Amino acid sequence: MKAVIEVELKSHLKALRLPTVLREYQRTAADAAKEGLDYDAYLLRLLQFEISDREARSFQRLLKLARLPAKKTIAEFDFTRLPDLEPLTVHRLGGCEFVSKAENVLLVGSSGTGKTHLATAIAVEACRRKLSVRFYTVSQLVEALMEAKSERALGRMRASLKKVDLLVLDELGFVPLPPSGAELLFDIVSDRYEKASIVITTNLPFEEWISVLASEPLTHAMLDRLTHHVHILEMNGRSYRLAQSLENRGG
Repeated sequence: MKAVIEVELKSHLKALRLPTVLREYQRTAADAAKEGLDYDAYLLRLLQFEISDREARSFQRLLKLARLPAKKTIAEFDFTRLPDLEPLTVHRLGGCEFVSKAENVLLVGSSGTGKTHLATAIAVEACRRKLSVRFYTVSQLVEALMEAKSERALGRMRASLKKVDLLVLDELGFVPLPPSGAELLFDIVSDRYEKASIVITTNLPFEEWISVLASEPLTHAMLDRLTHHVHILEMNGRSYRLAQSLENRGG
């Protein structure tokens, strides 16, 4: 009889898609017996295991979909190298309330100061909070948009990007964009204006964005949309990568 019950229980747990309960119910029952837990406490512990595992799986799935270049954290960031950057401000952004308000974050500063690190760390925190994220370098996004346009799939790509809670665009300013590419980038920014958040890293001050976007009217229009509801992190200081290289060489 016990064997029949066990077979049916496993079948029901599979049908209900409770893999963690299926895996843990026997071990948890043994632990509960040792600790003298009643049925309610035993059931609660099982469900806590299920929820915890489900959240962990969801987090990993969202991280994979985000296509981040690396998994970074705010705790790993060395704020001592940028004394003018307020850690509390960064940690608040890590709470991702700005995403619920459809606000943007611009990380502006010289190369190698950790802009991508913080942008990625904020994206990781968004995934932890069950928000959908997509990461691109600006040149990658523009290339993908131009390819989609040539294949008559631009509408689908724009619709897909509109659904993403947080779009992270890295390295604006490293590669000048063709006029058609700059226009496509502007369309993405416009699609998300006051509807969804963007995080952008750039090595250029705003007055120099025209060197990348080529058009003064388009540059002004893009900045108007990005900076209407924005948090700006100014990150100017000694390059992390240069400092690390010098340290490794004994410099």
